[in-house]
Amino acid sequence: MQYVSTRNSTIKRSADTVIREGISPEGGLYLPADIPALTADQIDTMASLDYTGRAQVVLSMFFPGIEATRLRNAVETAYASFRHPGVAPVSHLGDGIGLIELYHGPTCAFKDVALQLLPHLMTWAQEAGDDPQRIVILTATSGDTGKAALAGFAGVPGTEIIVFYPDEGVSLIQKLQMVTQPEDNTCVAAVKGNFDTTQNGVKAIFTDPEAQKRLGDRGCRFSSANSINWGRLAPQIVYYISAWLDLVSAGRLKPGEGFNVCVPTGNFGNILAAWYARSMGAPIHKLICASNQNNVLTEFIREGSYDKNRPFFKTMSPSMDILISSNLERLLYELTGRDGSRTGKLMAELKDKGRYQIDDEMHTALTRQFWGAYASEEDTAQSIRDTFREQGVLIDPHTAVGMHVAGLYREATGDTRPMLVASTASPFKFATDVLACLDADPTGDADGDIERLAALSGETPPGPLVGLSGRPVAHDTVCEPDQMAHVIDRFLSHRPEGLS
Repeated sequence: MQYVSTRNSTIKRSADTVIREGISPEGGLYLPADIPALTADQIDTMASLDYTGRAQVVLSMFFPGIEATRLRNAVETAYASFRHPGVAPVSHLGDGIGLIELYHGPTCAFKDVALQLLPHLMTWAQEAGDDPQRIVILTATSGDTGKAALAGFAGVPGTEIIVFYPDEGVSLIQKLQMVTQPEDNTCVAAVKGNFDTTQNGVKAIFTDPEAQKRLGDRGCRFSSANSINWGRLAPQIVYYISAWLDLVSAGRLKPGEGFNVCVPTGNFGNILAAWYARSMGAPIHKLICASNQNNVLTEFIREGSYDKNRPFFKTMSPSMDILISSNLERLLYELTGRDGSRTGKLMAELKDKGRYQIDDEMHTALTRQFWGAYASEEDTAQSIRDTFREQGVLIDPHTAVGMHVAGLYREATGDTRPMLVASTASPFKFATDVLACLDADPTGDADGDIERLAALSGETPPGPLVGLSGRPVAHDTVCEPDQMAHVIDRFLSHRPEGLS
């Protein structure tokens, strides 16, 4: 399979090169030159397989160069640590609404599904390219990607991982998860500013010739664990296909019958994975994009105008506190008829003016597939309260945004098709906010609030979140955006011989 860049369709790359590079040299994102379609035989085969078996079928279509036994071992190893044997099971709330539970991995968020597998894909890519350089994983996080990437790459031979997060822009538990990561090949730093500032800094370093040269002189190369890396996005496609098959197996959906998917998203990667599942053959009728008060995507879907020049809100769903949705670029490429030049011009307008407008033809194609709305902070809190009091189910703030918007969609359209909402994180990861929404007097202490939420709900908190406050802090760096490259250089200069 060949891959192309969203900003230059003449660039062709192999799958292993795409994983190693992460981002195209001119700043574009890689995606398949042709989206593979599931055959009837593959669908029938996957229906009787467990999650790991389904993952092997889907991922082999994107990474055909990986030998079958190696891919099977990689998938089975990646998901062995998940607390649920189904990896991403579907639970049902009634009225045709189900949750895709994506939080059973080691860091209790949906990013684990991809980031426990990415190190295996990266190792394969290094070997396939006969590349002697060490990989430096450079990642910006709005909360969940950072810890999931750290958990995946910590201690992996031949790899360094550097995570930047917005100072004061993640939850207390998310921060504790990252700054207590002990392995020597990990570096975590807070950036003064919001996630967009942090993400822009990382992108600038990726395409900075001087930074690339300094890294090359150390025998290293950059790659990414963000969903700008196709190796991060591809594993997320699997859980939408698997959830569809689970609905059919449970008798909640007839073969070929359409269903809707509602995804709380900020960087557009998770919902884009659902779009790829749809493109491969999953009968998803409508992709419902759920935003918090940083509702730039809602406006884009409804009006065709993307404008980041707006107030930035810090919310109780911090992983969605984003105004520049990087993965939207891949969808724009599709909406332009795979025209890299047009996509590049739109991205240049966003960089120079902070906004762009798509034409009527593109907007019609967009709204045929997507619907968007947002939840205020009070909407989010009410969704948490209602789901717990009426269903007896705890949900985190991001999932609550999805639940609220799913309800808005049904009210606005009258569409009662089965609905799957992506449940992206354990509620215990946001225990303080969830307790406040339930009027249960949080203390603001991470361990204490997790214990209080467990007592209130009768649920056992995930082991990885217990005792975080007592773990030693290994990373305390705080930097200005223009100091990010210096943080990288300083970290690598203290790494073992061969990096200095």
